[in-house]
Amino acid sequence: MNKNLLKTVLFGSAIVLGTMVSCNKNDGPDDTGGGASGPDNSPRKYITLTAAFPDAETNTAGNGGSLAYALTLEEALDASKEVNIWTNGYGLRSQRTARVQGSVNGNFLYNIQYTGVNGGIFNKYRVSGGKAFEDTNEELNVSGVLGTSPRWVKAAEGIGVGVNISGASAPIDPVKAEAGTQTYEYTRGTASIALINLDDPRVPNTTEFEFPLTQAEKEAGYSVGRLDVPVIRGNKIFIGCAVSKADPNKLVKTVNSETQAVTWSWAGDAPNIKGTATLVVDYPSLANPKLIWSTQSTYGNNSYRTMTQYIGTDGHIYQSTGVNTTSYPHILRIDKNTNDYDNTYLFDLSQALGTGNLTGIRAWRYIKDGIGIVLYTETGVAGGYVALVDLNAKTATKLTTENQTDGGFSGLSASQNGGTALQGSLSQFQNIGLAGDYVYLPLTPNGKDGNLYLVNWKTKTIAKGIKLKGQSGSFYLGAY
Repeated sequence: MNKNLLKTVLFGSAIVLGTMVSCNKNDGPDDTGGGASGPDNSPRKYITLTAAFPDAETNTAGNGGSLAYALTLEEALDASKEVNIWTNGYGLRSQRTARVQGSVNGNFLYNIQYTGVNGGIFNKYRVSGGKAFEDTNEELNVSGVLGTSPRWVKAAEGIGVGVNISGASAPIDPVKAEAGTQTYEYTRGTASIALINLDDPRVPNTTEFEFPLTQAEKEAGYSVGRLDVPVIRGNKIFIGCAVSKADPNKLVKTVNSETQAVTWSWAGDAPNIKGTATLVVDYPSLANPKLIWSTQSTYGNNSYRTMTQYIGTDGHIYQSTGVNTTSYPHILRIDKNTNDYDNTYLFDLSQALGTGNLTGIRAWRYIKDGIGIVLYTETGVAGGYVALVDLNAKTATKLTTENQTDGGFSGLSASQNGGTALQGSLSQFQNIGLAGDYVYLPLTPNGKDGNLYLVNWKTKTIAKGIKLKGQSGSFYLGAY
């Protein structure tokens, strides 16, 4: 049965624009009105691996689409076996890399298709082993509020949150710029948020509002160009922000050497950014948007394709820094009592590892009792590395994998790779699997074979599991 969900909502201080969300939804997985597929209440049977391959048009690594394959726990452990996801995997719906989320016991996958004619469509899959994934036919179209390239995650078990920002600008009139009369005028842009019920797929609430930079922050040249990685704690949602700063008193003139065309831009002022920022709204009303600022770091925290915020055993939120494919060494803390940054706390991975190089947290996951696992790279050092971190003691234990120095993890420049740049597989990593005492890490350098690694986080040991067959321009993205 098809339904249309038309939601118009108005909340508190948010300037809500009456968002309409069109949802085409079947009532159940068998399309006979048998009810929603429901939550994941069954014991874990599988670890699902996902991988991405290049697109045909530009041969860009990771942009062709995504495949999934589910291993039993016994298969995952067996280093004598091999899986070839490229010939045996299940194609998840998405024109480009699927943004996949998984349920607590790995029995469901969730995805919102990214770009293309079906961008913004949500699908839910039941995991049945191997390449057997059953589409539950509980489809939603959230493009009306989130666009066709939405940023979204499972923000709490059974609850997805999608976010978007659009319309931010600081226009320049070339005539005024040339005359020296151009003034800095910044439009904050419109933030959009949609809640998604993952157990009974529907959209219970949406909102839009002017992004809540203060007037002083606007005038100082601050802007936010991307939102991502929302997490729910209690009655609040915390959303990562890509913060930029321009110098509102300095224009830059660029003249094309071939065409002599003139372009103008506001000079960047990144060294003077006052801190890392998080957007906070009430849950589930989505009211009262505001920004909180960390004084411990100035890096962005909107991530790229991996979750970066987790609720610790102690109730605090632990948040790593990173923007797009650039990652940084900091983990910050948002206090459970104040819903604001704890500006006495900073975990620095570079310091914890004792390296003079700048490390970048490419993906991480909070496990329990202050212990987390990190996938990271180091500036000027080829390869991708694994460490267990203790966020309370602020220490790190480096674990060794067989091919950790391979440049296919960190990426190679054209000059390093025979004239063609190589995308690093860790820059697009999406999810670290966790089941019981074990962490599951599918690690493959771009275009090469690798392994599923199993980390016992209690004993701090790492072992090779099943072998992962590689393919040119392709790599594994996550475990669920």
